[in-house]
Amino acid sequence: MSAIHELRQTIARLRAPGGCPWDQEQTHQSLTRCLIDECSELLDTIDRMDMPHMREELGDVLIQVIFHAQLAEEAGHFDLEAVAKEVNEKLIRRHPHVFGDGKLHTSEQVLTQWEQIKALEKKAAGKKESGVFKELPPRLPSLMYAEAVWKQIEKKRLPSEGVVDRASVARRAAELDDEKLGRLLFEIAAACRERGLDPEGALRRETLRVQGEVERKAVHAQGAE
Repeated sequence: MSAIHELRQTIARLRAPGGCPWDQEQTHQSLTRCLIDECSELLDTIDRMDMPHMREELGDVLIQVIFHAQLAEEAGHFDLEAVAKEVNEKLIRRHPHVFGDGKLHTSEQVLTQWEQIKALEKKAAGKKESGVFKELPPRLPSLMYAEAVWKQIEKKRLPSEGVVDRASVARRAAELDDEKLGRLLFEIAAACRERGLDPEGALRRETLRVQGEVERKAVHAQGAE
């Protein structure tokens, strides 16, 4: 029996009747903070090239992957085998210069080809880009994601009236410096902890709301022209 199979059995046992109460209570949503924390700890070991701890942190990230696959399997959606099969097929499909007849010689050529294949796959699946927002990883840390969305709103002069209070943004911008910003963010984080709120999730949801409303306004304005 492989170690991966044993780990899958362990997580399934923790979730099963008579298992661990904490593990049994978890959902995809409740585990998002754990995934962020574990990825952050892994990045720290990579930055320090701390191999013994990197191995440990890779294991903690692997737990998250298998845990989410276990939840999906219990709900009848997919299992870990399906996850591995899909990503393996994607790797082969997007590397025709290795698994096919094509030949590439530079990393730049590989990246260009990857994006071209990705675009063709999206088109074949019926997925269309709105063209309003540049595609961003939707689960960047919320603060980075909010900043990136606002940058695009400003850069492209997208309509945000009634969605974002620009006067409040301008007023806060005039008041802030690095020290005040750090203090304000820490106090907000501490206040959230006191109230039992999730600042990461709250900011992510608000940013997605802003992005969606601005996108709808922009598409409507384009259609009215």
